[in-house]
Amino acid sequence: MEIINLPDDLRLQGSSTFKVFDYQTSKECFKQMVSLQQNTFSFLIEGSKEVFSDTTSISIEKSNFLLMKMGHCLMTEKLPNAIDNYRSILFFFSDESLFECIQKYKIENTGNYNQESIYSFQYDDFLKTFVKGLIDISKLNIQIQAKLLKIKFEELILYLIHIKGPDFVFSLISDVDSQLQHFIEIVETNKLNKLTIKELSFLSNMSVSTFKREFEKHFHSSPSKWFQDKRLEYSAFLLKNKSKRPSDIFEEIGYESLSNFIQAFKAKFGITPKQYQLD
Repeated sequence: MEIINLPDDLRLQGSSTFKVFDYQTSKECFKQMVSLQQNTFSFLIEGSKEVFSDTTSISIEKSNFLLMKMGHCLMTEKLPNAIDNYRSILFFFSDESLFECIQKYKIENTGNYNQESIYSFQYDDFLKTFVKGLIDISKLNIQIQAKLLKIKFEELILYLIHIKGPDFVFSLISDVDSQLQHFIEIVETNKLNKLTIKELSFLSNMSVSTFKREFEKHFHSSPSKWFQDKRLEYSAFLLKNKSKRPSDIFEEIGYESLSNFIQAFKAKFGITPKQYQLD
């Protein structure tokens, strides 16, 4: 699958610090590989969106919008219905602009943040008005856009800090402490997400061969066997603790047919899912 590089592939003119784009499409996409070259607000207006990043996965409807850290992610975008387009206002900004905002307004670091790559925020009246303003700015000439977007960016960051606190700001600009820790976190976070090895290697910024080599080194198992074991363990939890039927869960944990699931479950646990549930 082709990788989309944003904002470069949009071929937007003007400032390298801030860019805004009114993105509309009549085509859905499923787990599109995206390389975000700048931090990005995605103000969802129509449709729904799901994003897998290195450590986080989030699904939103049009009552919410996303803030995504620069890096690799997988995006799914669904149309609201058969006749309307998917629409999202994309607001790109650099790390440097965030540093400048922190210094200018003396934003204090609490040190309580987690390493997150995606944040979801809910719209309120202020934020809805803000997005309408961004749409108007996107129609102006490049010179005035650059000046206004800097003001709008600071306005947005200060408002989100007011309602959510400053932790998300410092999470965006913090580095991952350890490459190994980062790799393990990606694997653990996505163990039930049914991502392919190619998709996981992309999120890890590795080739498929490097991902497999690193995986076997640290997890002492092939990726396919390790993920299968984790999903079968999760199916056992659902059967015993959630009273789910085998026919309800085989697709959820990545099997194309009930018979394949029963066969794999019996190979691991020595009994069928139904027997395990009644035991």
